[in-house]
Parts: sequence; structure tokens; C-alpha cells
Amino acid sequence: MPFEPFYERFRDLAIKETRNITIFEGHPTLPADEYGLVELYCNDENCDCRRVIFNVLSKNRNDYVAVIGYGWESANFYRQWTSRKDPEVVRELQGPILNPLSPQSELAPALLELMRELVLKDPLYVARLNRHYQMFKEKVDPKHFRKPGAAKQSVSEKPKSKKRKRRS
Repeated sequence: MPFEPFYERFRDLAIKETRNITIFEGHPTLPADEYGLVELYCNDENCDCRRVIFNVLSKNRNDYVAVIGYGWESANFYRQWTSRKDPEVVRELQGPILNPLSPQSELAPALLELMRELVLKDPLYVARLNRHYQMFKEKVDPKHFRKPGAAKQSVSEKPKSKKRKRRS
């Protein structure tokens, strides 16, 4: 599953809707800083993983300090999607989790906890991630990811009407 930044395909929207977290002096586990949650989505045409990878960017360090994976669907969805019944694999797909194959800074565990306890509990933000995923996948593979009703009718094609049966 190759992941690609959302901003590569939707630059203006990414600038407008990328979530930033500001931590002030005195936070118990994180230094004062501004952290940007750069969203990455899978660009494999044959994949419908419904996950996002966050590259967490520290403004002060000008570098990524954590890579967090998150899937917003139910555990049952990931069990069926992966066809593996291993609860650990399902938990990793669902997340949030520190991506085990990515470099992580010493701040990563605290950022994961912040994501778990604050950011991902916001239903509007999770809905935004889902919308971004759908938009991204429609660009990558419009044939399989077009929303229902998004297909245009041809001019010559008339919509089918529902006929009512007459009562006698």
C-alpha cells in the first residue's frame, strides 16, 4: 500500500483543512510547539483500506516527529477486509497506532496519546478524514470509487419513472 500526501492532489483544500495542534508551555508530556497533521492516503487502485497515515510535523523542529496510522471503520470491517482473524492485525489496521515501519521521535508516544484522547474523538474531524479519503480514492480510481449517483446520465437516456399500479 503506497501512501501519498493528500496535498499532492488537493493542494488548496489541504492548506485549508489540515488540522494543526498548538501545545502551550506547561503541557505534561509535549513541548510547546505547533504540530501539523499531514494526511496521507493509499494510492493503490485495488485497495479500499479506509485508513489515513498522519505524518506529524513539528513547526519548531521543521521535521516529522511521529507517523500514526488510523482506520475509522469497525474492527469487523478490517477483519473482513484483511481476511485475517488475528486481533493484533485488526487492531493495527484500525489504530490509532505508531506506524511500526516508520521512524519515530521521542515525542511519538505522547502524540499518539493526544491523537487517541483528543483529535480522533472529534466526529466532525473523523468525518472530514473519511471525505478526504473518498475524494482521494475517486481521483486515483474513479471507476471503483465514484459515489453513488455521481455518474452522469447521457442526454439521450431518459430517467426511468416508477409506475403506480392502478387499483380497480
